[in-house]
Amino acid sequence: MNIVLDTNIFIYREDNAIPSNKLTELLRVCAELNIKTIIHPSSIEDLRRDKNEERKKIMLSKLSAYPILSDPPLADNDQEFIDTVGVANSHDTIDNNILYSVYRNAVDFLITEDKGIYRKARKIGLEDRVFDIEEAIKYLKKYFLNENVYQPLAIKVVHLYHLDLNDKIFNSLKQDYPGFELWWRKKSREGTKARVNILEDGSLGAILIWKVEREAIASQPPLPIKKRLKISTFKVTNSGFKIGELFLKMSVEYAMKNEIGEVYLTHFTVSNDELVRLIEDFGFYRVAKLGEEDVYLKNIIVTEFSCYTELSPVEISRKYYPSFYDGEDVKKFIVPILPKYHQKLFVEIAKQDSLFGADEFCVEGNTIKKAYLCHSQSKKMEAGDILLFYESRTAKGIRAIGIIENVYYRVQDIQEIIRLVGKRSVYKVKDIERIALKPTTVIIFRWHFYLPNFISYLYLVRNRILSGPPQSILEISHEKYELIKRGGGLDERFTVNQASVCR
Repeated sequence: MNIVLDTNIFIYREDNAIPSNKLTELLRVCAELNIKTIIHPSSIEDLRRDKNEERKKIMLSKLSAYPILSDPPLADNDQEFIDTVGVANSHDTIDNNILYSVYRNAVDFLITEDKGIYRKARKIGLEDRVFDIEEAIKYLKKYFLNENVYQPLAIKVVHLYHLDLNDKIFNSLKQDYPGFELWWRKKSREGTKARVNILEDGSLGAILIWKVEREAIASQPPLPIKKRLKISTFKVTNSGFKIGELFLKMSVEYAMKNEIGEVYLTHFTVSNDELVRLIEDFGFYRVAKLGEEDVYLKNIIVTEFSCYTELSPVEISRKYYPSFYDGEDVKKFIVPILPKYHQKLFVEIAKQDSLFGADEFCVEGNTIKKAYLCHSQSKKMEAGDILLFYESRTAKGIRAIGIIENVYYRVQDIQEIIRLVGKRSVYKVKDIERIALKPTTVIIFRWHFYLPNFISYLYLVRNRILSGPPQSILEISHEKYELIKRGGGLDERFTVNQASVCR
């Protein structure tokens, strides 16, 4: 495996912006795993332009111990890539070249502390192959060395008065909102609660506060009186665990359970805004201006059924999540899955019998985007098709529904599988090595729903959906899918199809 190191991780070490032991630990783990750590030649060229001669000499000496990526592909030769990630200055050109080496699979992963590169990675769909130092250490230890590493145990629900307003996570909020501290104290007295992620050192890695509103929004243009869920505070510094994604999932689920049709937030949008990239990927869009802030809103239920003809099933899944398209022209598949992988992919189900408290939510496996590996012989699956996950051997039935984003067939190269699943993996490398002994189907999908009513094997047989336990991925007819949907109690307000146009 090859990992390209952005030189900013060495600069930060020199400037003590990142504890040197973190970088030392990263390099130790890479050496133990025989991972080749390399430097992109564009980084060297950039360092040579440094006018600080002493710093330049130190950095070039430090990097001389690392091999240089040989004959890397150049981003400038790919206009589609450049148009997607953007270029504003010479530093962008360097970042683009480094990221392009990942895009063209000249390397497997990139480790950087540059959030600008991560924003570019999200634009081009490479965010699961770009790590910061701490994230890379934990990923490599857990999935390659099989070590028990610290994970953010849970998203906890706590009263505001239990939190330290001097925590560094609040610094930018205090700066952007002059009345933030007064607002915080008022909300504390009102008994407001927050969803928080607590780091190893006791500081906050993330915080989410929401409230239900039944009022008009005095924006430009104004938004009429309506029941909405407002995300009042949404801040994530611990980006390595997809907590932002989980926060959005939790917000949407709360809105659904409380008959709330819209979720919104206000935000000071900046160039290459990482938060905007995240929320837009889950269906938020800018609808108005409120003072200097933009108003981003998400519809929980599809109200514009023109999307049925204007958007692809995958685009509907993204824009209107958790709603999804389930018309007759998308295929439906029952996917048998072993209990141990079912529990890892769908943590909320396993949580029912776990030790987590009512106000704790496990992060890992609880996100929206997921990856699944199998040995299915079928090559019929396509983006937008529906997956009905059947837990075999133990529960023997269907609970979870997902929508395919991408599917890759007959992959047997271990490194290629690791690249495809990236951070979405719930598989240890030893599992991937065993699975890859046979041609493997890699499915990247979005989880959408757990059926309110468990669909048992007995129900499936009685309704002639199955004639026996499924041994491999099985395509079913639209009519059989409708039986599962009705029996499972899925609220049809969250489905888009030919019939929904007439609802």
